[in-house]
Amino acid sequence: MSAPPSSTSAEFAGSAHARLTLVRAEGATFWDDRGRRFVDLGATHGAGSLGAANPEVAAAVADQARTLLYLGSGYANPVRDRFLEKLLGLLPPSFGKVFLSNSGTEAVEAALKIARGATGRPKVVAAMRGFHGRTLGALSATWRKELREPFEPLVPGFHHVPFNDVAALEAAVDASTGLLLLEPVQGEGGVHVATEEYLRAAREAADRTGALLAFDEVQTGVARTGRMFAFERWGVVPDLLLLAKSLAGGVPIGATITTPEIEARFRGSHHSTFGGNPLACAAGIAALDVTVREKLAERAERLGGIAKQKFATLPPERVREVRGLGLLLGIELREKVAPYLAELEGRGFLAIPAGATVLRLIPPLVISDDDWAAGLEAVTEVVAHGAR
Repeated sequence: MSAPPSSTSAEFAGSAHARLTLVRAEGATFWDDRGRRFVDLGATHGAGSLGAANPEVAAAVADQARTLLYLGSGYANPVRDRFLEKLLGLLPPSFGKVFLSNSGTEAVEAALKIARGATGRPKVVAAMRGFHGRTLGALSATWRKELREPFEPLVPGFHHVPFNDVAALEAAVDASTGLLLLEPVQGEGGVHVATEEYLRAAREAADRTGALLAFDEVQTGVARTGRMFAFERWGVVPDLLLLAKSLAGGVPIGATITTPEIEARFRGSHHSTFGGNPLACAAGIAALDVTVREKLAERAERLGGIAKQKFATLPPERVREVRGLGLLLGIELREKVAPYLAELEGRGFLAIPAGATVLRLIPPLVISDDDWAAGLEAVTEVVAHGAR
């Protein structure tokens, strides 16, 4: 007997948009099974930076699938080599080693093991409101109580400090700390942007104690925040950089990037059966080519600036604060966000929450100027007048 379709949901407890079935995409536009059109202001959760059906990524995947679909990591692969060369060419020269996996959570798990294996230290310091994934190690680094509690006890040795609190960070990072794990912008945690002072203090604390500094750029990386990587805005270079989501244009991939020196210190082993597979690497080559050629980081900066100007007129009696960088924006409301999201969906715009009261906008970087303007107008109207 076959199981009902709902039992195969990728989100085990169900999906917030289970009532909406999307079947086709072009650019930043979706169509559902009833032929209705929706503009993506966040439905792809940052993985669809090039849209949910980018033709260049699709062509690269199709060509690669006909040539070599899968190969074990014990063999050389020119597609993987080209992808790694292209990725490392976008990064500071201190980076030189990449572990490829299949998701952001896996990229975090690899970083946890690399830090433990390279330093021999068990302590991990992460930030309150931070989100790093849902597997047990990544979940231990994640702050949200409702995500953690059903699975406790989690991995020991994790300590959380207030975000952007320099004194608390400096007090927490000590000689037992192996890893300091931070997001330059906390996406799931409410779109909170790190200060330059905080990130510089993190770099100094890691250097002082011998800990490793990791930036989780799973959501912020690859042009999302107006720079190719968010850390470039402040010039603070981590020891480990974690990427996923849009890195391969929506095809599953994760990357944990570090230095040759740290890899040389690593004791132990780590492996991924599907990590670095030719299909994902071919998609990654195409996605990076499009991102660089179309200057999508600059585009994100421009469109994000337009949004912030537009949102400056939002009424303070409904809005506490507007935050974000580039095309990762959060509007913190004074009430629950769910009715506002439903109202936007009814108007043909798909946005997502970042906590109970934050309306998050994380559209494809290729969204047209007209669709972005229409989306901003819809958000402004809904927020200004209140959800019905």
